[in-house]
Amino acid sequence: MVGIVSRPDTQEKLEILSADAQYDLACACGTNRDEGRRRGSDGRWIYPVTLPSGGRSVLFKSLISNVCTNDCKYCPLREQQDVRRCSLSPDETANVFLDYYRQRKVFGLFLSSGVIGSPDATMDRLTATARLLRRKRGFRGYIHLKVIPGASNAAIEEAVSLASAVSLNIETPGRKNLARLSSRKDYIRDIIEPIKLISRLTARGTRFARVKQTTQFIVGAAGESDAEIVKYMAGLYDRLRMQRIYFSAYQRGAGDASLDSDPAASADPTEAFVREHRLYQVDFLLRRYGFKDADIVFDPQGRLSLDADPKELWARNHPEFFPLDVNRASRLELLRVPGLGPLTVDRIVKHRRAQRIRRVGDIGRVGARLGKATPYLIF
Repeated sequence: MVGIVSRPDTQEKLEILSADAQYDLACACGTNRDEGRRRGSDGRWIYPVTLPSGGRSVLFKSLISNVCTNDCKYCPLREQQDVRRCSLSPDETANVFLDYYRQRKVFGLFLSSGVIGSPDATMDRLTATARLLRRKRGFRGYIHLKVIPGASNAAIEEAVSLASAVSLNIETPGRKNLARLSSRKDYIRDIIEPIKLISRLTARGTRFARVKQTTQFIVGAAGESDAEIVKYMAGLYDRLRMQRIYFSAYQRGAGDASLDSDPAASADPTEAFVREHRLYQVDFLLRRYGFKDADIVFDPQGRLSLDADPKELWARNHPEFFPLDVNRASRLELLRVPGLGPLTVDRIVKHRRAQRIRRVGDIGRVGARLGKATPYLIF
């Protein structure tokens, strides 16, 4: 009996590569049900996303290739795995994307890839697709390019020149944690220095200031603590002007068996996703609520609580801060109140310019969130 394995056509390759793109979740995951890891209704490679600017839309998302020479223990596509490998050419990728774009099914493109031979060889494929779209097909819309760890400065600058946004996954907080996951990546040379370069290239007043930079942590694979991640988050925002930071919870069984045998690894997948959610909550506190990493409450092992959100824990640990006079407190002070978000606080500030706030009902409909805020406020 003779078995024949046919060469996959473009459609088959898209089915394979779009499914494998689920393992690269930056910009495809978020903090609520509508931002979760779900595919669009028409095509497995279309993802709902929250943009770095805060807007919502749909991206055509695919890998250029699932061939990979890296050995990242958390990744199902690492070199040692037996999976069906294939690659898309720049022409194939551009043609299929433009077909969806013209039908108004997507607004932009997110391209990533496994490492094909070398980081620069892979970057050349990614940027070749973007060049084709920009310079031959006249596409002026949104392109997000993933920067491959270890790419040269020239390859990174080329990507930045073509993209609306770029991302290079930081993966772990620190060299020691990355060493647990990969023997081939140098944390400083391949990840931190390129992130710093992107920050310089896209700084305010530069030629590429319009380009946004994001990154992503793989949560739980290296045995890192939440406190380590939050410390690095603060540095990325404060010193490198990162636009957004994303988190992807490592799921047991997806990677090397040695990760699952770690006694510190949680066997409960729900716990992993709650941890990811808590990190997103901390991210909002750092970006939008005026919190610093020193404000975040951890247990003695450096873990965030799985039972209470970090803002509420801070309030419980600082009774001297409350209650706040809703008519006199500053905007930043009000943002420390559990149940009050930026929109509600802005409404409070606007309302009290016109007239005194006398009860919680003056702020808005008293639901679960405003009900949570009530014990912390006086009028």
